Amino acid sequence: MSSRPVGASLRGAAAACALISAVAHLLIVPEHLKEVPYMGMLFVVGSIALLLAAAGLARRNPVPAWLLGTLVSGGMVLGFALSRTVGLPDYKEDGWDPPYGMLSIVTEVGFIVAFAAWCRAGMMRTPPTSVSRPAASVRAR
Repeated sequence: MSSRPVGASLRGAAAACALISAVAHLLIVPEHLKEVPYMGMLFVVGSIALLLAAAGLARRNPVPAWLLGTLVSGGMVLGFALSRTVGLPDYKEDGWDPPYGMLSIVTEVGFIVAFAAWCRAGMMRTPPTSVSRPAASVRAR
């Protein structure tokens, strides 16, 4: 299988993960803004970043989108784990917060796995530039 279809499939899967995670977080923003405003704002910022990453994966050079999406997804997974173990300032949750908690974790980990697979497939390399021959040859004297 050619690397182009693999890269396109991985970008599509990652974009879907980013969109689902963004929507899941946007749905719970209002309640978090009331209870713990900074968490609500972090969800808004994270969702916007994931939407930008999803859109960026369609570009010719998706590397910045991959990096943004992986950074945000990793941060959201870390925040989820911390909020359920040691807690965050004024914020500690119990359980998986169904259905959004489980959905978010699955999609964020899915994005990170897709990025790792994309890197492993060698998609991170930039294609070589075409080399053209000079119009006139130069002879050494």
